[in-house]
Amino acid sequence: MYHSMARKLLKSMLLCGILSAAAFGPAAARAAELLMFERDGCVWCARWDREIGPIYNKTDEARLLPLRRINIDRDKAADLGLASPVRFTPTFVVIDKGREVGRITGYINDDAFWGLLGILVAKIAPSPHPNHTERGLAQRKAS
Repeated sequence: MYHSMARKLLKSMLLCGILSAAAFGPAAARAAELLMFERDGCVWCARWDREIGPIYNKTDEARLLPLRRINIDRDKAADLGLASPVRFTPTFVVIDKGREVGRITGYINDDAFWGLLGILVAKIAPSPHPNHTERGLAQRKAS
């Protein structure tokens, strides 16, 4: 008797798990992210890697926009929701709910990158604090 009850409970738990994965799978695929389009030999991509790469994953921006790197010479870019093709590297594209929110074409320096990224972040999750971008920049420079 207990075996059959345990078996029914296990089946229902598995079914719930499968239904949950089906329900939340598409939502996870539509989560916001930062796509970095790069190519081998790109000196500006290498500069971004030196200046921003080591700290990006430690920032609030990375928690909202996990970084996904795409090499435009090697990787096939499936339907990513881009408004237009990427031609230059690096190009940073913010995708939210399957559509492009905005992009940063090129990389000059860390101040420009964080400032432009802050504008794109505000389009996804407006900050309750008007000086959030300045405060975040000061925190990154202090560390």
